[in-house]
Amino acid sequence: MQEQKYIQEDEIDLREIFKSIFERKYFILIFTLIITILAIIYVSIKTPIYEAKAVIEIGSYKTESDEVRVVDNLNEFSKKLSTIFIDLRKDDIEKESEITNISISKGMKNYIEISSQAISNDLALKEIEAVLSFTKDEHGKFLNDIKEKNKIQISNIDNSVKNLQEQIVNIDRKIELYEKNVINLEEQMKFVLESLKNINSLDPSIAALKLMEKRDISNDIISNKSQLFDLMIKKESISNLEINKLIERKKILESLTLDYNIKNSDIIGKIQINDYPVKPKKALVVVVSFVTGFILSIFIIFFMQFIQGLKKEEN
Repeated sequence: MQEQKYIQEDEIDLREIFKSIFERKYFILIFTLIITILAIIYVSIKTPIYEAKAVIEIGSYKTESDEVRVVDNLNEFSKKLSTIFIDLRKDDIEKESEITNISISKGMKNYIEISSQAISNDLALKEIEAVLSFTKDEHGKFLNDIKEKNKIQISNIDNSVKNLQEQIVNIDRKIELYEKNVINLEEQMKFVLESLKNINSLDPSIAALKLMEKRDISNDIISNKSQLFDLMIKKESISNLEINKLIERKKILESLTLDYNIKNSDIIGKIQINDYPVKPKKALVVVVSFVTGFILSIFIIFFMQFIQGLKKEEN
């Protein structure tokens, strides 16, 4: 019996609630309409804010060991950009554009995401371009230093090759001299050998001198040929090893300055913009205002009934 009584009381309360709402339907309608109209006026006079987004790839360069290195530390550089373009500009109240976000792209290596907001797409674009220009200038200086170092090394290689080529010219002169010496010594040897054919008819002392001369000439021929052989090996070593090695290194250094091996930081694709402002979200503001006005009007009705009930109890 008590449960039925509670159910009946609940039904009566619900009926009273809906009755109160229905009786004040014009108040709810007008109140909700006013709140909604105010929201429409707000979003109409509110300055629209446009947003631009971009992704910057940090520059890189290749080393002689075929290792690709990034120009800058990603974490440190993103913090540097945030300090310059966000933190130091927070106190500028009258700014019409600003950088709103600078962060490292998740799951992507060597990429930084940048977002800007402004009262027009052009101003939002200029903010992104300012960050890009700063980044390219910073990293361009570093990459130019790399190029200059490569050029200096290439120049040093050219000088080394030139010196080695001069050494080869000197070696060729020595080789020519030793070849002539060998030819002369061989001619002398022929003359001595002709003299020794009649050794029996020669005076013993003269024969002994000729034999000693033959021995000395033979030693000189061996010595000159040995020097000649060493010079030819040295020339071969300089020509085929040292010079070729330097030329190969020069080719590597020259390739390291090509565009695909040394890249400055730049935007991936294009800067993303939208024809529609991101703020205020007109439809969302109007809908939220309508719902808020409706709920608030009902709350006001219940609150007024609550106050009236308290007054009745006091009377």
